[in-house]
Amino acid sequence: MDERNAYIALNAMQKIGPVSVRSWVQYLGSAACLFDADPSMLRSTPDVSANVVEAFLEQRGKVSPEDEVDKAEGVGAHIVTQVDSEYPPFLKTIHDPPLALYVQGHLTLADQQAIGVVGTRHPTHYGTAVAERLSSQLSQSGFTIVSGLALGIDTAAHRAAIATKGRTLAVLGGALNCLYPESNRDLAVSIAKQGAVISEFPMGRAPDRTTFPMRNRIISGLSKGVIVVEADHKSGAMISARMAMTQGRTVFAVPGRIDNPRSAGCHALIRDGAVLVTDAADIFEEFSFLIPRRESTEASSPRLSEVDQRVFELIPVGDERDIDSLIRESGLGASEVQVALLSLEMRRLIRMLPGRQVTRT
Repeated sequence: MDERNAYIALNAMQKIGPVSVRSWVQYLGSAACLFDADPSMLRSTPDVSANVVEAFLEQRGKVSPEDEVDKAEGVGAHIVTQVDSEYPPFLKTIHDPPLALYVQGHLTLADQQAIGVVGTRHPTHYGTAVAERLSSQLSQSGFTIVSGLALGIDTAAHRAAIATKGRTLAVLGGALNCLYPESNRDLAVSIAKQGAVISEFPMGRAPDRTTFPMRNRIISGLSKGVIVVEADHKSGAMISARMAMTQGRTVFAVPGRIDNPRSAGCHALIRDGAVLVTDAADIFEEFSFLIPRRESTEASSPRLSEVDQRVFELIPVGDERDIDSLIRESGLGASEVQVALLSLEMRRLIRMLPGRQVTRT
């Protein structure tokens, strides 16, 4: 068995993790050596528990890497291992990098400049607007947006990157053929065309409470930094943030209302030293050594969503407009207009005035 197939087989085994494999590779010289090594050699390897050794011996010779490759190809994917050039170099630097990744789409050099965007599955209008705003700005500046394909903030981040024709990576909490949530299947197809859908789990592994924390370490591991938009104290986004800190990544947090439980996690992160972010400029300042790569072929003004554009066009140049008239003339709901105004204000295109008035900047 060659080295690449050895990593594929090891990744498909139960109870065999990357830290134990690294110890074996350092002791024996290669991953392929594990499949011919005497059990006594495996048991004498430092930092590998007896339970892991016995689990490996039980499965050795029973897992076919060729079958795993066929299963991946069956869903339009390919497998990238630690010994492949496509494997993200930044991900390799974490304590427990995945042995292999199942990938729909492609990983590129551009993905080395990536930012994770995570948050609650049940965001406020404010949280959704902020996630879209930041992801759009970052995507237009050449950053790859990394998230977890969950409902809420994750979905908003992925969609914003796609809308700006930027790259985005979705890291799953289960196998590629066990997509969750099912309602995001069309979004996953779009992501694969414009980036990649990624899982470390072999085919058939359904997501559960143990797989999502494993997924979260990959989101932060792929990223230069992680932005938490809205999260309560015990959310998965907070796990991603804590993992990012452990991995030496920069953590950014978006402030919210002090009485909103969905912002409690962000406020705790800011208190603990996370970078407070209100605009992509805060992130650019932190990563000033990174030069944006994408050059817009359009006007220098930021790309607006259809709703934002409709509201913006109703605000006259050099004059004020009241919000109630914007609601009437736009044909939109009050909440839609409020979210659009928030987005436009965050883009510094408008300014809110007393008396429910707005004006262009």
